[in-house]
Parts: sequence; structure tokens; C-alpha cells
Amino acid sequence: MFTGIIESFGTIKRIESNGEGKILQLGCDLDLSQSKLGDSIAVNGACLTAVSLGKYDFKVDMAPETVDRTTFKQMSPGKRVNIERALKLSDRIDGHLVSGHIDGTGIISSVKRDSNAVIIRVTVDPSLACDMIEKGSVAIDGISLTINQCSDTDFQVSVIPHTADITTIGLKQVGDEVNIETDMLGKYVRKILMGGGLKNDAENSKSSDISMALLAKNGFL
Repeated sequence: MFTGIIESFGTIKRIESNGEGKILQLGCDLDLSQSKLGDSIAVNGACLTAVSLGKYDFKVDMAPETVDRTTFKQMSPGKRVNIERALKLSDRIDGHLVSGHIDGTGIISSVKRDSNAVIIRVTVDPSLACDMIEKGSVAIDGISLTINQCSDTDFQVSVIPHTADITTIGLKQVGDEVNIETDMLGKYVRKILMGGGLKNDAENSKSSDISMALLAKNGFL
């Protein structure tokens, strides 16, 4: 589990093919001497397992599913990435709860300045957009951001200078592909409202009684 608050830039040093999967060697500015093999590290928002560790570098295995769902299909040595180690339960959660399980990718469609902020619009598949709401949370390449506007096919975020300076979001240009993880709580709520995930063995055919009307009646909407 992660928070979307990026700890360090990283750089891809080497990429090895492992069947349809990949093995990545990465360098970063973090002191990893307290980390151990098997630890989870988010690389551009994807939760990956450390299989080799140095003080300032590490290797991760990437399964074919992860390669297929993320921007790592096009990654090459020298690319900068965002690094975040797994959340400790004693830490403050300054971003939002991020699982590190990428839902899909989006394409940056516009980048413009508004005073001290950078306004970024990202085009996404409707299957991702349906889990987004205005003022909700989204992780772009592992960065916790707040959605300013959203539609059925895209969304917009406002990036402050600090975030642009310490993450790869400040390097992005129109046409760049990014990893997207939508808010996990929103996904569970949507599934419940659609009647999924609430069936039991005794009543396999009975769907949920929860509806938008019921939520509105009780003041949740």
C-alpha cells in the first residue's frame, strides 16, 4: 500500500526480457540500506517486488500482466521514473490510499500554465473515467492528485510547482502516455451499486438492495 507521495526520482539503468515479463534495474536517490528483498516499491505507480538491492539501486521483476497494463511496454534505459516505498502503518497519509495496481493508461492531451500551477488534461478509456469524480483522487504515474474536472473520456488535474519539481509530472508533454490508478474506494462503491460482490452462497441470485435512490434518500448524495 502506498500514498502517492513520491519519495525520489529514479532512473531505469537496464531492462531485461524474462519471457513476456521484464526485469528492471533502477537507480534512485533513496538510501535503501534499510530495505530488504521482497519489499514492495512503487515505480511510476506500479507496485513491484525488489529482487535485488544495493544502497542506491534495486532490481524488480515485472509480470506480463503488469507490462501489458502499464507504460513499461515502451520504457527504455535512461527514462526517469517516480519511486515510493511501501507505506508504514505509523505514517501520516498525506496523499490517498494507493494500491500500486495500475488500472490502465492515459494520454496527456494538454499542458498549460495557470499562474503558478500546471493544468494537465489526460484522455482515458471510459472504463477508467467512470471511476472518477470532481475533487476525487487519482494516481498518475503513482502521484496522488486531485481531479478538477472530469468527463466520460478525460479528466483534468492541477499540479503545484513543488510536485512538478520532484516528480516526472513536470517533464510530461502532450502525447505522453501515463499510468493511471483510480480511487480504490470509488471502485468498490461502484461495484456494490451495480449489485456485484454482494451475493452469497445461500442467495446466489439475489442482488444488492442498495441503489442511488436509497443513498439519496438517506442523505449520502
